[in-house]
Amino acid sequence: MPLFFQNIISLNTKLAIWQIEEDESFFLEKVSLQRTITHPHKRLQHLAGRYLLRYLFDDFPDEEIEIASTRKPFLPDEQYHFSISHCGNFAAAIVSKNERVGIDIELINDKVAKIAHKFLNEAETALVNSEWLIVTNSKIKGISEVNSSIDQSLTLFWCAKETIYKWWGNGEVDFKNHIHLLDLDIDRPIFKAVFTKLPVSQFITIHYQVFANLCLTFTHNYFTSQ
Repeated sequence: MPLFFQNIISLNTKLAIWQIEEDESFFLEKVSLQRTITHPHKRLQHLAGRYLLRYLFDDFPDEEIEIASTRKPFLPDEQYHFSISHCGNFAAAIVSKNERVGIDIELINDKVAKIAHKFLNEAETALVNSEWLIVTNSKIKGISEVNSSIDQSLTLFWCAKETIYKWWGNGEVDFKNHIHLLDLDIDRPIFKAVFTKLPVSQFITIHYQVFANLCLTFTHNYFTSQ
């Protein structure tokens, strides 16, 4: 059973990463394919994500999932809040009974550098390029020496912003102007961030973990602004 990582945050909030090694039949024993997906690997990713929802909470009603106009999956009665992410042969999910959640996983590579100007503001760009963050990256447990410190930092920053976007769930977010990453803490693996999209302004904590070539970020926060 290729459970790659699990974090039981509380009785009400759990997350896990699954390394996909099975074929479709394994997942279809537990969950159904709710929409037409023609690409075989994307279909596997979809099934693995839905499988994780049931794995984390065995009464999760995956057959009731609907897709919002923003492409966010949700349960109509919000019995659970959840978020799913896929990349390569990995699927990740976070589920909570009482908090809004967001999750993202990304393989570390140099492709994110090509779009960095679209999602980083000036302060974040300066932080990525600082000697402090290069040293910080070298201290992160599991960080890969294969990738440059810049690639690792950019991937982590992208993950963090994607996580907040999924937590928000309502679309129409400018990553550069609405999401500001304020600080990265190496003693505790967290980002401090602020999400500002009028009339909403809220501080958010993003948790992160790096596994060799894979970045994970997630958040579980109550929505406090209206």
